[in-house]
Amino acid sequence: MVRSIRKYGLLAALLVLAAVVMAACAVPVAPPPAAAPPAGDTAASGETQAAASTELNLLCTPQVQWCEGMKAEFEKAHPDITVNFVRMSSGESLTRLRNEKDNPQFDIWWGGPIDSFVAAKAEGLLEPYDSPNLANLANPDLTKDPDNAWAGVYIGSLGFATNQNWLDENPGVEPPRSWDDLLKPEFEGQIMVAHPSSSGTSYTALCTILQLRGEEEGWNFIRDYAGQVLQYTRSGAAPANFVGQGEAAVGIVFSHDIVAAAEKGSPLVLTFPEEGTGYEVGGMGIIKGAQHLDAAQKWFDWALEPSTQELGPQYEAFQAPTVSGAAASRPELLEVNLIDYDFDWCGANKTAIVDRFTNEIANAENLKE
Repeated sequence: MVRSIRKYGLLAALLVLAAVVMAACAVPVAPPPAAAPPAGDTAASGETQAAASTELNLLCTPQVQWCEGMKAEFEKAHPDITVNFVRMSSGESLTRLRNEKDNPQFDIWWGGPIDSFVAAKAEGLLEPYDSPNLANLANPDLTKDPDNAWAGVYIGSLGFATNQNWLDENPGVEPPRSWDDLLKPEFEGQIMVAHPSSSGTSYTALCTILQLRGEEEGWNFIRDYAGQVLQYTRSGAAPANFVGQGEAAVGIVFSHDIVAAAEKGSPLVLTFPEEGTGYEVGGMGIIKGAQHLDAAQKWFDWALEPSTQELGPQYEAFQAPTVSGAAASRPELLEVNLIDYDFDWCGANKTAIVDRFTNEIANAENLKE
């Protein structure tokens, strides 16, 4: 009996061993292929890369023609991306981004004075980006945020636009060449400027006066000069067009916008305040929570290329470039007496200054388009 048990035990062991050998010799069967993740599902695998964006939602502050030109040029450089842009002045843009903070509809904001970008960064509306093309900036201390939340893409100086026909009809009157000239009796009800609640141009003028004169004297001057204003506009460039059409005698506008209007045939004389004028660094920044972050980064890189910054004059934009290797189309627009404009102070105090102007001096109703 014992012998029988041992016999069957040995047989069982041999059967098991044979099964193992046969299994080892068998041709392995490939496992079924894993199902592909659904389109757009980038979280299905840690190694799966997100598909490249095919759209870019752009918030654009300069004039529409330049926005349209930049859209076309970027799409030419990146034919796989379609740019959808909305044109808004800088004040309106900042308000829009604040309202959409929890559900951003734009990927990148391009253009407009960096005062607004400084304010946007402070409110957590921008996404820092260390672009390799930041190295192209000629003056990074002036044209780059220390944390890479924004970068400068153009520079422009404030000037006065005076209608030559109006001067001919008022012999003896000279175009203004100082801020004090704006208070002369002949310019009463003859000045047009944008409202600072919607326009970075107008805010730059306010901040310029406050820096030149100090806050108390500056606000007194602003009240006096507001009494000379015929009407406020929504867009910063609009006064050049309206003054060119003869609706007012003088406009306070960035000089490149005055040149653009004159190039179209408007009878405008460009002058600058001799005691010093403010200027803008036009900025750009990626929006926090951008839906198409990769496309926004491509725009950011592209906008800091010298060839890109030389495109402006093709679209009637004559701002000076910020990167080395790009030629300025109108360098004389910066060969004026520029003040030591404090962008950080103006950006940090923008809300308070605009609110004071709106509440104490001129509300933002019935702005001329």
